[in-house]
Amino acid sequence: MPEKENYSQGLKILKAKVAVFSNEPSLLLAFPLRVEVPSLLTDFREVVRIPTPAHPDGSIHVWEAPTSRPLYRLVGSRALFRGPFVNLTHRSSDPRFSLWGNLGFLYRFALYLLEKKHRIWNLHACALFDRPKDRLYVVAGGAGSGKTIFLLSGLERGLELFSTETVHFTFNGGRFRWFMGSLIDNVRTETLRRYFPRFWPPRWARNELASWIGKIAIDLSPYQCPRKTLIDPEVVILLPRVEAGRRSWELTPLTNPCRAARAVFDNISQKLAETVLLYDVLPVAGIDSIGLARARWQAVEKLVGSEKTRLVASVLSSPRHCWGNLLSYRPLPRRGK
Repeated sequence: MPEKENYSQGLKILKAKVAVFSNEPSLLLAFPLRVEVPSLLTDFREVVRIPTPAHPDGSIHVWEAPTSRPLYRLVGSRALFRGPFVNLTHRSSDPRFSLWGNLGFLYRFALYLLEKKHRIWNLHACALFDRPKDRLYVVAGGAGSGKTIFLLSGLERGLELFSTETVHFTFNGGRFRWFMGSLIDNVRTETLRRYFPRFWPPRWARNELASWIGKIAIDLSPYQCPRKTLIDPEVVILLPRVEAGRRSWELTPLTNPCRAARAVFDNISQKLAETVLLYDVLPVAGIDSIGLARARWQAVEKLVGSEKTRLVASVLSSPRHCWGNLLSYRPLPRRGK
């Protein structure tokens, strides 16, 4: 990596501070971030530009080298990129899988730094808050599992938005603290048309990029919970599978604590562990370590075993009846009893 990088910026995502350096200014993250499908705002509540920190939690160095093939290395908490990234940015078939895309490198690097430096754990989930019951519903699952169905259906039923995609928590002093996540959601246009037409944004708020893959980015901040952090709420963790033709609603509690913890651990590890292909040509291996995985497992065991976690369950349902009678339970029985 060359010694001189003339351009830099600082970024803050939740507690994580990142320094970005480059020899090409167009390769820095562009502000303000837009409400669109590839945006990091669909991952995190905010990405704040700050003065370049002298002692960041991690750093990203992007060296534009037009005649070089793209290369990547991770040295500790320093990510090093070299190659024709200006050209790759213009040619990429999917901007989500880029340095700054919502399925790209900074997204995963931020998750890694939040865990490694701050012991903040990050579920791939949406979250909704029932304020009268002080209950947080965490709906965890991968793409196509039905998180968005639960999210929009929950908002229609009066729940408050706490996150659309990434749910952050930490455990300190015997208490769980939950941090508000993203307020922008990428929703399939067909899902909106068939089940949730009330959430269609006004025509002036749509743009070509937002709907280029059959999805549209929707700003759901008007529905957000007024509290940015929650201390020790009652927690319900749901693992959904939504099927359009299904007529019944099936809730299956995971009463075996090992099975419940494994399901949560698999979810919380997914984005860190998987290899991603950036710009159609550059494989980037998962960012994880044995020590970090052990600490993550301990956090999951505490979460699943906590008396505040009242239920971990799989849900099999149709889109229109995904919540069943779950919202009417008050109080919920202690998990496993």
